[in-house]
Amino acid sequence: MRCDDCNATIETDEMREHLGRQLCEDCYMVTLSPMKTCDPWAVHSAKTYEKHAGEERFLTPLQQAILKALKDEGPLEPTALQDKLDGDHPLEDLERAFSALRHMEKVRGEKRGQRILWRLW
Repeated sequence: MRCDDCNATIETDEMREHLGRQLCEDCYMVTLSPMKTCDPWAVHSAKTYEKHAGEERFLTPLQQAILKALKDEGPLEPTALQDKLDGDHPLEDLERAFSALRHMEKVRGEKRGQRILWRLW
């Protein structure tokens, strides 16, 4: 059996059904937890955590790499950022990391003409 989204081979007992589609577990989780970049409660939670965490704040290696690339290169389109990170990460992973950084008010999106750029806050 194959996943309707990513076309991966999946065992029958590992298949998940959602709205008539047969999905692998990874695609099912992505479908059930869509990314929300603009989420006031997430921003409030992230800022509150930062305030109380003191020096105990941690970013994932991917979040650190995104911040470093944007600091070194300036605003980038998501695919250009993906290339700067050697294409090691699927765009979906970058979007999730970006979303978390957005909630921390460390990065933001900016529209220039028809292009969407990611930049430091």
